[in-house]
Formats: sequence, C-alpha cells, structure tokens
Amino acid sequence: MTVKGFPEGFLWGGATAANQCEGGFDLDGRGLSSVDVVPFGPERMKVARGERKMLSCEEGFSYPAHEAIDMYHHYEEDIRLFAEMGFKCYRMSIAWTRILPNGDDDTPNEAGLAFYEEIFKLCKKYSIEPLVTIDHFDTPIALIEKYGGWRDRRMIDAYVKYCDAIFRRYKDLVKYWITFNEINMLLHMSFMGAGIVFNEGEDRQNVMYNAAHHELLASARAVKLAHEIIPDSRIGCMLAAGQFYPYSPNPEDIWDGLEKDRDNYFFIDVQARGAYPVWAWKRMEKAGVKIDWHEEDREVLREGTVDYISFSYYASRCTTADPEVFEKHQRPGNAVFKAVVNPYLKSTEWGWQIDPLGLRVTINTLYDRYQKPLFIVENGLGATDKLEDDGTVHDPYRIDYMRQHIEAMRDAVNEDGIPVLGYTSWGCIDIVSASTGEMKKRYGMIYVDKDNDGNGTLKRYRKDSFYWYKKVIESNGTDLS
Repeated sequence: MTVKGFPEGFLWGGATAANQCEGGFDLDGRGLSSVDVVPFGPERMKVARGERKMLSCEEGFSYPAHEAIDMYHHYEEDIRLFAEMGFKCYRMSIAWTRILPNGDDDTPNEAGLAFYEEIFKLCKKYSIEPLVTIDHFDTPIALIEKYGGWRDRRMIDAYVKYCDAIFRRYKDLVKYWITFNEINMLLHMSFMGAGIVFNEGEDRQNVMYNAAHHELLASARAVKLAHEIIPDSRIGCMLAAGQFYPYSPNPEDIWDGLEKDRDNYFFIDVQARGAYPVWAWKRMEKAGVKIDWHEEDREVLREGTVDYISFSYYASRCTTADPEVFEKHQRPGNAVFKAVVNPYLKSTEWGWQIDPLGLRVTINTLYDRYQKPLFIVENGLGATDKLEDDGTVHDPYRIDYMRQHIEAMRDAVNEDGIPVLGYTSWGCIDIVSASTGEMKKRYGMIYVDKDNDGNGTLKRYRKDSFYWYKKVIESNGTDLS
C-alpha cells in the first residue's frame, strides 16, 4: 500500500515563545512583562494562577527565563539550524514589551521593532514562513499596575495599539498570525494568561469571565485590523486542546466530560462563530457573573471571526463526577488541568499521558464544531535528555512520540478529510518550560547546554530527533521510520 503524505504546501516546522527562549529581558528598552516575574520553584503556580502577588523580581527567587537560551543573541544560528531541518514554518511570538515597553506607549521602541524585522527577514531568506503569536502569556507589568490586567476594558485599546504597530511594520513579512496563545488558560492560570492578581474575597468567576470578554473583543478587533492592513493575512485563534474522556459509562461522567470540554471551547466558540453560545450565557447567569457588555460588542465579535483554529495538543484528559474516584485516581504532575489517570494510557515522567489517537479525536472534534481549517502549533514530549561526551543526544522516546502523533494527524487528513494547514512541534529547540520554569524538561530537537541553575555554555547540539524530523519533512510525512 502506498503511504499518503500531506498536501502540497503543508507547513512543517517548530514553535517557541519569546518569554521562554529570547532572554535579554531588560535589554534595548524592553519593559517588564508578567512572565518575567513568574519564578522557578514552589511559588510558581501560585503566582501563575494569580493567588500570590509578585509584580517585580523579588530577592531570593530564581527567574530562568531572564536569560533563557539567549536566542536574543543566537537567533541567526538557531534559524540556520531550523532551515537545516527543512522548516517551512516557524511559530514564534513577539514580546509585547519589546515593542511598547509600557504596553500602551505612543511611540514604539525601534530597537524591538528592528529585532523582529531581522528575524522575519532571515526566515524569508531560508523560505521559512513566520507564524506569529501576538500575545503569548505576555501582559505588560505597567498595564497590570495601571489597570489590573485584562480585568479592565482599557486593555483592549492598548492591545490594538500594539497590533497596529506590528501589523504596519511587518505587513510585507508576516502572513500568519495568532491573537492569543492558549486563550483558555486564562481560566486556569489567570496571571499568566491575563495579568490578573485576585484580591481577597472578590468573585473570581466574575473577574475571569470579564477578562475573557475583554480578550475576546481584543482578538476580534485584531482580526479586523489585520485584514485591513494586510489584506492577504490569515489570522487565527488558539486553545490548549485535548478531549476530556469520561472515566466510566456513567451518564454523570459523560456529562462532566462534556461540561469540561465546553470550558475549553468557550473562547473558540466566540472567536470562530462571532457570538457567545447559549450555554455560556446560562452558566454565567447561574454563577452571578455580570459581563461588562456594551451594545457595540455584538458587532465587534461578529465582524472579527478568525480564519483558522490553531491549538496545542500534548495529551487527552480523563474525568469523573465522583469526587471519591477523582481523589483516588487523580493524575499527578499537571497543576493546570485536573484529571484522573486513564488506565489505558502510558505516562511521561512528568505525568502527562500519551494518547496519539486522542490527537485524531481532537482534530475531528474541532473541525466538526467549527468547519474551519486547523493548525497544530504545539505538540511534543517533555523529557530529561542526556548530552553524551561525543556531543550526541539519543532521544528515541521523543521520536516515537512524534511519529505516533504525526501518524494520527496523517490519518485525520487522509482518512477523515480534515483540512490541516501545518504542524509545528513545540520547543523545537530546548527552552524554559512554561509549566515548571525549568530547563530539565526538554522538548527540543536541538539540545542547549544549560541547566536548571543557569549553568552551561549555551552551545547547541543536534539530537537524533533533529535528523529524524528532517527526513519527515523531506518526505512530506510519508517516511516516519
């Protein structure tokens, strides 16, 4: 049987985020951002969830992302390595505070604009299509102090001002955009996703859903603006995806899974359809949530629907309505999405369960729901890699993970007929982990010599997966051996 590959023009590549790879957090006029003050260590998730106020870099804490892998000074080398792998696409983000240090400055920072312009030009030199995330967990600290983050409607105008600056500067260099990274994470890590620090005794649901409303309006306005400034642009949304499976056939477990899936799809329902779903209005009504709704919001959302749906996929999730079962079988190692262990799946060393078929399930579910092209912009395996004395890194576990997931994606494209624009593996080069803040949890196909304590030469090494992925891209997905 002849193995079918992917459509001509399929965008193979890799993905990073500015705050996890660039470093240079205080260089060339860059302002302080929310991700700069989320520390490594036991306080990390409290800060990320908005439960502990930390709006500056406090003594006694470690912030590995301040240097990260110093792509700020290594980007030429790194993009050459991406080109050697055969990348057709590089998904990256712009640091808001490199462009507008205070988040809403009247004049953009030229050093920041020039930095990204050089990256985009270098990508074009190697025929790599930039896919740019406008806001990747990146709320300017100045706006958090001024407005309280996305809880305030004035954040919308600040975001649109930022969008206007980058759209006009890069209109001839960037065609593909994403408005917000994993926008649904706002409900799980409110400071990371929206710059929100909760005040004692306040209604958190009300704060989160109003922040969500403001981000959805900002996304819609960005879509419309991008289409005006860059007529051939394609601008999408993004969610942290992964189906919730019921733990048992008990109808209560089925319903619990449906409800948790709705939480994930809430944002995308609005961004793809241009209106709030009925169930969302009812849920907010029952919870006593009062949205900061203006009459013009209806038209803004309707006119700002996205061109495609992008998403991250690392694992499926399993859930139950029975609190005793949940407590007994709760999955370890993931402080963001609470779930129970699926007994049919193996787990990574960080407790993330490996489910390639779940990717095909997710692809089909998203397309059935929205009928818009899809883009898998994050997928990969976090693992502890060993650099050998001869400079090699043997990571068959990563190759196996990627092979199985690409096979599932290939089935979704060829067997199910789903339009998928591309696939960018997460952390194509080792970067600081967003969930744990450490270097030890590596996703890349390029090893970077740096450890959790900041020690290392920052030298880059090709892993076995580097050569494997190069072959996959050359064959357009037909050779996964």
